[in-house]
Amino acid sequence: MTAMSSGCSRYVQFSPDDFRARLPEALAIYVSAMRYPEGTAEQRAPMWLTHALREGWRCMAALDADGALLGLAYGYHGRAGQWWHEQVRQGLTRRAGQEEADRWLSDYFELTEIHVRPEKQGKQIGEDLLRRLLDGIPKENVLLSTPEGTNRAWNLYRRTGFTDVLRDYHFTGDPRPFAILGRPLPLEPH
Repeated sequence: MTAMSSGCSRYVQFSPDDFRARLPEALAIYVSAMRYPEGTAEQRAPMWLTHALREGWRCMAALDADGALLGLAYGYHGRAGQWWHEQVRQGLTRRAGQEEADRWLSDYFELTEIHVRPEKQGKQIGEDLLRRLLDGIPKENVLLSTPEGTNRAWNLYRRTGFTDVLRDYHFTGDPRPFAILGRPLPLEPH
């Protein structure tokens, strides 16, 4: 396959074993892309490994010509009892009512993580990962949370049709405001 202008040579779907094997590399991208402090990767590793065991878990990765990881996206089928689901249900019910919470949270794929190496951002890799990850997902909606503030991630989500579900939400234990964004599936071709 010829190299793409983004520097990405190929997109691959990771198995849970592939994900575990590449976890340090994936977490390094996460920490760098999110500008988190050293030590964050060690805190997140157990959670990411647990996510890979959830029903409907799927992970797409972007690789360069040498096989180095440029970015990844993963998610799974969201459901009652999961921490994120319960947090969002609580906030959405409080602000918009039970019916709106049920509408969004009854049949959805949770886009849990999507990250691209900072030096490779803005080169279509994030959107390609997003589209490949969500292609064929048998759910009514896709939901995600992202810190409030305009940036490349926001531009990507808006460009691909995500709308506001819940804004300025504070997850337990995190002082930053987050937006919950969602859209129906499938995504339109681009």
